[in-house]
Amino acid sequence: MSVLLSLSIALFAGLMLSRLAKLVQLPAVTAYLVAGVIIGPFCLGAFNVQGLGFTALDINTKAYSLISDVALGFIAFSIGNEFRLSQLKSIGKQATIIGILQAVITTVVVDFALITLHFIIPDKLPLETAIILGAVASATAPAATLMVVRQYKAKGPVTDTLLPVVAIDDAVGLVLFSISFGVAKGLISGTVNVVSIVVEPLIEVVLSLGLGAVMGYLFTFIERFFHSRSKRLSVSVAFVFVTVAISMFKFEVLGVHVAFSSLLSCMMLGTIFCNICDFSEELMDRLDRWTAPMFILFFVLSGAELDLSVLSDWIIILIGVVYIVSRCIGKYFGADLSATMVKAQPNVRKYLGITLFPQAGVALGMALKVSEFCAEFSANAQVLQIGSIVNNIILFSVLIYELIGPFLTKIALTKAGEVDPEGKKSSRKRDGEVATETK
Repeated sequence: MSVLLSLSIALFAGLMLSRLAKLVQLPAVTAYLVAGVIIGPFCLGAFNVQGLGFTALDINTKAYSLISDVALGFIAFSIGNEFRLSQLKSIGKQATIIGILQAVITTVVVDFALITLHFIIPDKLPLETAIILGAVASATAPAATLMVVRQYKAKGPVTDTLLPVVAIDDAVGLVLFSISFGVAKGLISGTVNVVSIVVEPLIEVVLSLGLGAVMGYLFTFIERFFHSRSKRLSVSVAFVFVTVAISMFKFEVLGVHVAFSSLLSCMMLGTIFCNICDFSEELMDRLDRWTAPMFILFFVLSGAELDLSVLSDWIIILIGVVYIVSRCIGKYFGADLSATMVKAQPNVRKYLGITLFPQAGVALGMALKVSEFCAEFSANAQVLQIGSIVNNIILFSVLIYELIGPFLTKIALTKAGEVDPEGKKSSRKRDGEVATETK
């Protein structure tokens, strides 16, 4: 009962605040995140009144984490549907080069800034922490980006390039993080493990893409046995569920840790489906409507998970500001430089980098891996400090990026002329009438 009551309150809070956000022309994503902060453990949840908000204990329950995992699966599936061969023939090469180069450039810029800060305050910012944060900086937030694009029905060169770049960025970010984290672990333990630095991240990427491809072909095959829209929708939901579930498996073979990325697997699932199934666009439109409440809950819960206590430490704020500023510089100029190299359109060079600012789930997952590793050295205070700093910096940056990033994405897409200035049709209308509302 308490779980259902809390979820209903989260859904209502997100919806109500989105109406207020509309008055000040803020993206709905920002409203959902703010709603989560309000009903989270640092505001209404602090009163410990059942049904009023989320306490810290509520947020850590499996029921809520499951919603986030499934929602990210559907978001990745939707992004995968943007990889249509007809579209990739024109922008595929550009998006691939931009996705790889901007991620690498961002990591280099953030590493340079934080390593420089390390030499200024070596006792507050260990070298290992600076190296790890540089790799985490490459990751973006596909969920927030996709929601802004959908809300404003953005269309154009920037949007067409953005979604593939975000997908590629996560794969590249995973490899960069594994390499940098491996180097950091070598500095901590005094030994370098080539398997964990090179082999394991490549295996994770390849297996994740392979899983998504297999599930995509199987999905398309089974879809043919159903003809009603409702049953086809149900099959689509089932395949995203099972792909997310299989992606959670982790095991070890001959000393090599094998894992999957649910984001990459579900993206590949969507890619295979959209290129083989001839009615994929119609089905995706229906799926988008079905998943709308789940996405709202995902962002409200994400807002409730934001840890405001990190704002009490000035060292974290200082390092966090350097991290955020250097990452924004890396993303903006990295996208601009790589887009110039592939001779992309002027608007792509000018505005793409801004749309890559949001950062959330993927970065938090990377920070969790660092914390789990550092926890193994419970007797070493310096190692524990590394895990604590990485976790707090990412929490601080996510707080800033998630609240401001969607708004900046909206501005960039609007400046690029890819947001329709006209009102969108409202479902509340009489027969023969067309009611409109402003975005």
